[in-house]
Amino acid sequence: MAKLTKKQKEAASKIEKNKLYTLKDAAALIKVVSSAKFDESVDIAVRLGVDPRKANQMVRGVVTLPHGTGKDVKVLALVTPDKEAEAKEAGADYVGLDEYLQKIKDGWTDVDVIITMPSVMGKLGPLGRILGPRGLMPNPKTGTVTMDVAKAVQEVKAGKIDFKVDKTGIVHAGIGKVSFGAEQIVDNAHEIIQTLIKLKPTAAKGVYIKSIYLTSTMSPAIALDPKAV
Repeated sequence: MAKLTKKQKEAASKIEKNKLYTLKDAAALIKVVSSAKFDESVDIAVRLGVDPRKANQMVRGVVTLPHGTGKDVKVLALVTPDKEAEAKEAGADYVGLDEYLQKIKDGWTDVDVIITMPSVMGKLGPLGRILGPRGLMPNPKTGTVTMDVAKAVQEVKAGKIDFKVDKTGIVHAGIGKVSFGAEQIVDNAHEIIQTLIKLKPTAAKGVYIKSIYLTSTMSPAIALDPKAV
């Protein structure tokens, strides 16, 4: 394991071991323990009592964070020419079709979200092996395959994120920056936790929310009390 820097040791000493924090206390603490010179991202990791290998226990969804992610989300709109102006006006960073499909084939994936239309999805199929592992494949369930391209672009730019439980049963999501006010971090975290609770699969047995951790890019993890959220 890499040696901790003096700053990281100091940060770790401010977090009580084996203590479960309330969301409010954790949000205030994350601002205190982050020590990097840049505006660190704040992430939440929620361990769920599900078996993601079973289709009826798959948890995935979308949530609009009340205060956004604090990150400039780069959006590519893969649309037919008649939708290009609409996508550009809505704030998409890259707009087009065939030239971008070729760029992706050649290995370009420098975007955060891809939005497309149902009629274009057929062209994206062959790119699944590039886009799938990077979480970039558009999906009607998350609203990224739609005829209302402008609305989809605006929502993503405003802080709509999609999440999916990983194979170990954990949902990871970026919920802001350490420059956010503690209340903003609380609101964003609360929104995703409540959304996860609503999405509890009927097949999931036992404790559903097993643990919740809040971290920033460089800080140690802060354990939250799942019962207090």
